[in-house]
Amino acid sequence: MSRKADMLAALQRRQPADRVPLWELEFHIWDQASGKHVILGREFEKLTSAQQEEALHTNAEIILSVSEDMQFSAVTVPGRFWEVAPGEPAYYWLPDEAHLRQLQILRKMAGDIVLVVGAGGVMCMPGALEYEDFAIKLFEAPDEIEARAQNGSKRGIERLKLVQDHGADAVFTASDIADNHGPFFNPAQMDRFILPFAKLWANAAHELGMPCIFHSDGNLMPVLESLASTGVDALQAIDPVAGMDIMKVRDLARGRLCLCGNVDCGLLLTGTPDQVYAATTNLLNQVKPGGAFVLGASNAVDRATPVQNYRALTAAHRDHGKYH
Repeated sequence: MSRKADMLAALQRRQPADRVPLWELEFHIWDQASGKHVILGREFEKLTSAQQEEALHTNAEIILSVSEDMQFSAVTVPGRFWEVAPGEPAYYWLPDEAHLRQLQILRKMAGDIVLVVGAGGVMCMPGALEYEDFAIKLFEAPDEIEARAQNGSKRGIERLKLVQDHGADAVFTASDIADNHGPFFNPAQMDRFILPFAKLWANAAHELGMPCIFHSDGNLMPVLESLASTGVDALQAIDPVAGMDIMKVRDLARGRLCLCGNVDCGLLLTGTPDQVYAATTNLLNQVKPGGAFVLGASNAVDRATPVQNYRALTAAHRDHGKYH
């Protein structure tokens, strides 16, 4: 059966024909899983143009080989810059032109797999460098915040067609709007700065025929009903550490959101393979019935994740992910 078809069915809130899809928002252990080296980030920037083109082809070969081995139904193309600390870029990124070229190369080489690309236009919580200033402006200069939301929405929506033209099958917006304590934005701010733009982004993606996934960390339970009403197809993370009980989320969002994730990243980092296998099996047995679920970690799969732990997740997926 088609893994790509299973992924698209889940994103359409249906039960796949074969098995629960497996997809990671970001998978940082390509090297450990393959024994080869994916070149990204600052290391990639230092290469000559010819070396960069060669690296992008090698990256694609490794990514697709590991995806086949792990039985991924979708893969996120290494994307745009974000920070893990002030001024420090994350690992899983490429400069914009190289990102689009990587997408093109993957599209030419990819077979039965959905290519997911970050192309969001929804505001998120501020980064560390502007946290205080942003928080003050939410109350003292809300028009400035709204203008920022509008500009980000415009850029994100324009990007949807660009990434589709380069080979994207589905898109996500990385829009953290909560932490473990709950939403960062109050209800009035959600109604002004977040929800209208999530609706615009989802509508624009759907006009292009692309499923759209909303990613946010944190405890989203207080705003889950509102998010489910925006028209986005799926919600990614569903972090159990933040209090996101996936069965409660499913009951509230049934028929309106596909749920992606929920395997505790902390367990993947520090647990044993047996513990990961047991937790993943329990999750699949709970959430699998009815579909509209994509298995994955509760955030990105960090570079420090032991590959044997992730292989325990895939073993549970192999043994317990089938519908028939």
